[in-house]
Amino acid sequence: MKKRRNIFSTIAPYGYVMPISLILLTFVVGSVVISLIFSFTKYNLLLDPEFIKLDNYKRMLSDPKMHMAVVNTLKVMVMVVPLQVVLSVLFSVLVASRKHTLIGKIAKAAIFIPVISSNAVVGTVWKTMLNARIPVFSDLLGLLGIDTAMLLGSSTTAIITVSMIMVWKSFGYYMVLNLATLMSIPDSYYEAAKVDGGGTFQRLRYITLPLMKPAIIMDVFLSVVSSLQSFELIYTMTGGGPANSTMTMVFYAYNLTFKTGKAGYAMAVSNVLFLLVLAVMVLQKGFMKREASEI
Repeated sequence: MKKRRNIFSTIAPYGYVMPISLILLTFVVGSVVISLIFSFTKYNLLLDPEFIKLDNYKRMLSDPKMHMAVVNTLKVMVMVVPLQVVLSVLFSVLVASRKHTLIGKIAKAAIFIPVISSNAVVGTVWKTMLNARIPVFSDLLGLLGIDTAMLLGSSTTAIITVSMIMVWKSFGYYMVLNLATLMSIPDSYYEAAKVDGGGTFQRLRYITLPLMKPAIIMDVFLSVVSSLQSFELIYTMTGGGPANSTMTMVFYAYNLTFKTGKAGYAMAVSNVLFLLVLAVMVLQKGFMKREASEI
């Protein structure tokens, strides 16, 4: 009897999580399988799918809009990832150094507010300000020689503007991740460094940054994945324009599905993006495992 109870107590926790696990597995794996199958078809949501082998994937090689979407996605990544990582590290160090003060707590809350705000709300607010509907804001930037109407209205500056707003919205998330690491560093390390004559920059260079390395690696890979999946702010602020200058891979797949009805081709584009994200996650796991082995 006691043996049966032991077996039940061992199995019971798995039984509790099994239903939600099966649901998640069905949705995740099922959606990937469906997307893979339909990517080999000519499918437009209205007619029955027609099997066309690898034509959708071959088409991507000669599709100028796909090429533009890939380039735009890479532009977003190149601008967003370094800034998000650098700012998150900088502000996490500054906030941690003032963690017991009122200004430190206020700063942490203020920086994190954009993170918990809806992308639709953030995009709408920034679009309103940049379209000169708030005279005070446009006049202020006008004093610096910046025409707010051209920030989103020009094909040259639109993607830069959207990328900077992505950085502003999200770097607080990475700052909080870094703060968790900083809080785990024993104060005795810094006290010993002070006794040995180590200044602020020496402590930052030889204690803080080396111990933050795993968190920084995590920041980089999470930011890369987020950049590859950028959609909501672009949809809200520019709609992929002007002249497709802010159209990323996700946005292109969206347009193919809901505007041109080429769902089969859209799924092929989505599968390529999925493979890129998967590759980044595999690289992240490898880097984190190597970093853990060195500690």
